[in-house]
Amino acid sequence: MFDFDHDAVPSPARANHSRYVQRIRRRYETECAAFLAACPGVPRSADIRALIERLQAHGRPLPSALRVARQLVMERLATQDVEAGAAMSAVTLAMTELAEVTLDAALAQAEAELDERHGAPLNEAGQRIDLWVVGMGKLGGRELNVSSDIDLIYVYEDDGMTAGVNDQGIVKGKITAHEYFSQVVRKISGLIDDTTEDGFVFRVDLALRPNGNSGPPVVSMAMLEEYFLVQGREWERFAWLKSRIVAPRRSMPGGDHHTRALALRDLVMPFVYRRYLDYGVFEGLRQLHRKIRDEANRRAAGRPERANDVKLSRGGIREIEFTVQLLQVVRGGQFPEIRTRSTLKALPRLVARGLIPPDTADKLAQCYIFLRRIEHRIQFLDDQQTHLLPTADEDLAWIAASLGLTDREKGPPERPDCISATCRMLDALCRVRELVATEFDALLHDGRDGGGASGCKGCGAPPLPIDSEDYLARLPLEVCSHVRRFAEQPKVAMLSDAAKLRLAKLVGRATRLALAPASEQEPLGPDAVMRFMDWLSPLLRRDSYLALLVERPEVLQRLLRLLGLAKWPMRYLLRHPGVIDELADPRLMEGRFDAEAYLRELQERHDALTRAGQADEEALLDTLRRAHHAEVFRTLVRDVEGLITVEQVADDLSALADATLHITLQWAWSHLQQRPGKQAAYAVGRQPHVAVIAYGKLGGKELGYGSDLDVVFVFDETQDTEDSQAGPDTPSAIDAYLAFARKYINWLTLHTAAGELFEIDTALRPNGNSGLLVSSYMAFDDYQRQRGSNTAWTWEHQALTRARWCAGEPALAARFESTRRAVLSTPRDAAALRDEVVTMRERLREAHPCPADQFDVKHCSGGMIDIEFTVQYLVLAHSHAHPELMDNVGNIALLLRAEQAGLLPSGVGAAAGQAYRELRRIQHRARLNEAPTRLSGDKLTPLIPHRQAVLQLWHTVFAPC
Repeated sequence: MFDFDHDAVPSPARANHSRYVQRIRRRYETECAAFLAACPGVPRSADIRALIERLQAHGRPLPSALRVARQLVMERLATQDVEAGAAMSAVTLAMTELAEVTLDAALAQAEAELDERHGAPLNEAGQRIDLWVVGMGKLGGRELNVSSDIDLIYVYEDDGMTAGVNDQGIVKGKITAHEYFSQVVRKISGLIDDTTEDGFVFRVDLALRPNGNSGPPVVSMAMLEEYFLVQGREWERFAWLKSRIVAPRRSMPGGDHHTRALALRDLVMPFVYRRYLDYGVFEGLRQLHRKIRDEANRRAAGRPERANDVKLSRGGIREIEFTVQLLQVVRGGQFPEIRTRSTLKALPRLVARGLIPPDTADKLAQCYIFLRRIEHRIQFLDDQQTHLLPTADEDLAWIAASLGLTDREKGPPERPDCISATCRMLDALCRVRELVATEFDALLHDGRDGGGASGCKGCGAPPLPIDSEDYLARLPLEVCSHVRRFAEQPKVAMLSDAAKLRLAKLVGRATRLALAPASEQEPLGPDAVMRFMDWLSPLLRRDSYLALLVERPEVLQRLLRLLGLAKWPMRYLLRHPGVIDELADPRLMEGRFDAEAYLRELQERHDALTRAGQADEEALLDTLRRAHHAEVFRTLVRDVEGLITVEQVADDLSALADATLHITLQWAWSHLQQRPGKQAAYAVGRQPHVAVIAYGKLGGKELGYGSDLDVVFVFDETQDTEDSQAGPDTPSAIDAYLAFARKYINWLTLHTAAGELFEIDTALRPNGNSGLLVSSYMAFDDYQRQRGSNTAWTWEHQALTRARWCAGEPALAARFESTRRAVLSTPRDAAALRDEVVTMRERLREAHPCPADQFDVKHCSGGMIDIEFTVQYLVLAHSHAHPELMDNVGNIALLLRAEQAGLLPSGVGAAAGQAYRELRRIQHRARLNEAPTRLSGDKLTPLIPHRQAVLQLWHTVFAPC
């Protein structure tokens, strides 16, 4: 992207250091030499602590030791950055650790001094109360620049009183915890922020605390919680996104009090990340950014040099950070894997979720590193907290040289005058800022698309609320009456004026897109608008979805098209409105369901929730449901758009169900084992040796939208359980797996705030609903092979023709297939089998009667059930002689194999297979449009040849000999 390598080995010209570094070396010559000998590279926490201890050992009090240590660390970083080309992330991490070490030391001394006068602060339980120094901004993100102030918020754990001090038997000096910590933070400020002859450690900014500069310098966690609930503003969520405890060390990861400190994280996370899609933050960030730009422009007025602010000006560092944080806040509630405080670490995570294109993320990362390097060079000049490019030519030349740039003898042909290193640097800076600004402006667009309030007539007119007569008069007649009824609803009347204007804007835009689309596609018509408003009606109080449509016009366009092509998508969207955001994913129309990627993303989400301490059952249940709904919706969109066939829809939905059953099994088992008293009680080991056997539509990989799952659970009683903790009172494995099966079904069927997963039917287990919910594999095998007095019926063997292992213990997959093949290949009395199958078919037909002038594509004679029963009969009757019929490859493929084996006359199997494909297609399309699957009249005529093909198949196989 740039014409120089930022991480290249520096040239000798870069060894000429800044004025600030030269001052440090002159004043602290001895100390610099000693620190260089002890730490020749980029210093880390241990190096900084050792340095402070050495300085104190040589007679410097803590305030002086902290300040001198800061100067020496800065000299080391400047040297490593300019001479050795240290990575930008290494420099910012060192500065971050300098802040952590010095704050920890200052806090320890402040508390020690206060303890001497007032005793330790204690809660009601007599436990010492912790003060947490919360780092915000770049300190929280471990991205501190070399001359930065530090944004801090002081939070103490609980209310209480100090213990006081014993003065000749009298306890004196008791004060409240709030008074105690208020004094502590004043002392920390003096130790860190005050300027002495040795300078300062860090400039401290407390403006981000609750209520800003008018609020108290320290707050309790209870006060902070109330503030979040009552007064917390949208922009503060962006600030708290990067928050973390930076002192004391005992409260940080690995410290003795870290578990206690997690309570603060659990308070902050719900404030920053909402559980739903949160497009409402766009306007909040838009306003915040507008204020920042206005302030930058105000300061630059009449002073052109102030326009060159690499942080706050257009295309600066702040816009990259806002771009990343906005996407995180919007989607981080549902996708915890994108949560991270680091800007650079967040970019690839956003790419993985499809929230930002890979090339854009790569360019923004390069821009960020480039701008941060220039920022550091600016600050290395004089140790000033500034982000403005200097105006002096010699300073600009030094910055360019320190970046490894040198003058060229002549420039490129198109810019022959641009030959100096300074010009090359400024040229690269302009290109970087333009790229950043373009990406940021595209993200924060205001949703305007050039239409008027109605999107139809009166373009350019002032906006009007949706219940305004003038607004309604502008609408086309085809939708006007429907919009009027919508606007007259009491819940619309109760909306604010701003909400009514937003609704009018959405409906107007939808009307224009549906009746006169900009593309070459056929207009969707007024039905699309009406369905859109029917979908919108129950969501009027869900601002996040309305904000999404305002912020993402392309989502509205795709939504209208989806609603215009079929009716069932609207019902699905009403049940699961959150999936609408999938329409914003550019990858939506690409490819097919990818089980490996789905499982990988879910596991990443689980790991992220675990790291955040939020991997409870409720969160995981919702995570599974949202992920499953999103994948179903992606398949639905591809289906409605005609990008995949009915067979591919069934394959993808079946693969999705398999993957969901697999990961749910793992997560549910893990949580069952974590229940108090359960882990040691179960004699089944740490891994579940249980398998899920799929029957019916799932077993045959013919799953449809909303299909229930026919499953059977079996466990491996022979599996080694040496890892279990069995005792004399340990329940048997069957008891353990019964408990697990109940929990597993609950995880799959429970209706949560995020909706439901599946309806589960276990009636096909041995002995049906009267049998145990889970069987040992040996018992299942005996039952199917008809060993003993308790054995399977013929209809159960019919079901077995489409059964398969779909999740759980891999070792049971081969064992189940062996049992299945053994059962299917057992020689049978063909006549007796024929009678049983025909009798079962007649019962089904009687259970679904149909008038003589109508044809039900599934249940009537010549329908899909006839084909399915015929195939099942052929498998059971002939697999012993034709083992290729035992493969679970679907009805169409099995009909062709039966024909090739000579079990059907030439052409009969192929014609029936084609009929089955067409009947499935008709059934599928009817359900998508919520139309009946019973056809008559003209609609039935095209199906006559297919019905005759099925009837011929049935007559060929089942006609009396």
